[in-house]
Amino acid sequence: MTGGSDRAVAITGLGAVSGFGWGVETFWTGLRSGATAIGGFRRFDHAAYRTHVAAEVEAGFALDALAGAERASLADRFALFAASEALAAAGLPERLDALDAGLFFGSSTGGMLEAEEFFHELTTGRRRHVRLGLLSAQQPNGPGDAVARVHGVGGPVETVASACASATLALGAALDALRAGEIEVALVGGADSLCRLTFAGFNSLRAVDPRPCRPFRAGREGMSIGEGAAVLILESPAHAARRGATILGWLAGAGASCDAHHMTAPDPAGDGIARAVEGALTDARLAADEIDFVNLHGTGTPANDAAEARMLARIFGDRVDRLPATSTKAAVGHYLGAAGAIEAVATLLCLARGEVHPTPGEGALDPAAKVDLVVGVPRPLARSRVALSTNLAFGGANAAAIFLRGDGEPA
Repeated sequence: MTGGSDRAVAITGLGAVSGFGWGVETFWTGLRSGATAIGGFRRFDHAAYRTHVAAEVEAGFALDALAGAERASLADRFALFAASEALAAAGLPERLDALDAGLFFGSSTGGMLEAEEFFHELTTGRRRHVRLGLLSAQQPNGPGDAVARVHGVGGPVETVASACASATLALGAALDALRAGEIEVALVGGADSLCRLTFAGFNSLRAVDPRPCRPFRAGREGMSIGEGAAVLILESPAHAARRGATILGWLAGAGASCDAHHMTAPDPAGDGIARAVEGALTDARLAADEIDFVNLHGTGTPANDAAEARMLARIFGDRVDRLPATSTKAAVGHYLGAAGAIEAVATLLCLARGEVHPTPGEGALDPAAKVDLVVGVPRPLARSRVALSTNLAFGGANAAAIFLRGDGEPA
C-alpha cells in the first residue's frame, strides 16, 4: 500500500445495479463502452415534464429467495441485489448474524415511487382498498434497513440523507467505525429509484438537460437522473487477513465540508469542495501529487462543473492539465443520495483495471473548465495506485473519498 495506508480499511466485495443492467461486470462493460445508459424511460408517465430522458434499470431481479423482502420497494430491490452480489464477491455468508457487522447507506427518496402510487390510488379512487404496503418502505432509510434485515446486520445501521453527498459521507462514517474498532465488517452503499418527486423537482429548477447530460462540455444544460444501487464490503485489515480475503482495494481517507453559501448553488469558487478534498488527503496522509485520477461529481450543470474545475486548479495546480478525470454520471445518470456509492465502485474498477472509463457526452469540451476529461475510449493509466472521488450536494454539503488499488491477493 501507499502513503498513510496504515489507516486504510480493506475493500473485499462490490455490488452494482445500473442502467446498464444488473451486476458489477455489466456495469464495467457499459462504462468502458463510452456509451450512455441515459435515454427514454417507462418508469412513470413523463409527458407533462419539460425533459424526457433518464437512466432506467430494466427488470431482472426476483426476490423469491430473500426471506422478509416481500414488501420491498424498487430501491430496496436494487439495494438487496447489490448487497448480495458484494457479499458473495467478498466470500462472506448471506447472513451476518455471527459477525461484528454494521451498515452505512446513503439515499434520497427511499420508496418514494411506491408512496406516489399510494397517493394516486388514494386520490383517484382507482382501487376500493388502498394498499398500505406501498408505504412500508417510503422512508429514505428503507433500502439500508431492508439490507440489514435480510442479511442479519446486528451492529450500527445508519442512513445518511445529505442529498447528493450522502453515500460518500456514509463511506466516511464506516471508515471511522472500522478504525475505532466498533465493527469489523461494514456494508456501505446506497440505493435510489426514479420517482416523480425528484424528476419534477429538478425539472422545475431547470437543472435537467433535455439530452443525456454532458459534464464539462460547452453548452451543457444540466444533469440527468438515474437509478440503481451499489454496495461495498469494507473490513478491518485484521479481519480480512484472518479469513484470507482477497483485497480489491482500500479506502484510505475521507473528508467533508459545507459551503454555507446557498440552498442549491455551490460556492462558485469551489472552496467548499476543495476543503473536503484537502480533508480527505490529510486523513489518508497523502499528498495531492500522489492522486493518479479523479472521478468527479460531474453533474453537467454549469455551476457545479465550474466549481469543481476551480477546485481541481486549487488542489492540483499545474497538474490539472494532465490529471485524468471522468464523470460516471454521464454514463448512468445521477443516483442522488446513492451517487457516491456507484461512483466509488466505478473508481475502484478503474484502479483495478488500470484505466479510466470515458465520459460520454456530445459537443466540444468547455475551454473555460481546465479538466483533462477522458472521452471516447478508456485511457490506460501510467500509474494506477491512488484515486479521488468527489460529491457535491444541495445545501452546500461536500464529500470526498480516496481509494488505493488492491493487489488482488488474499490479505
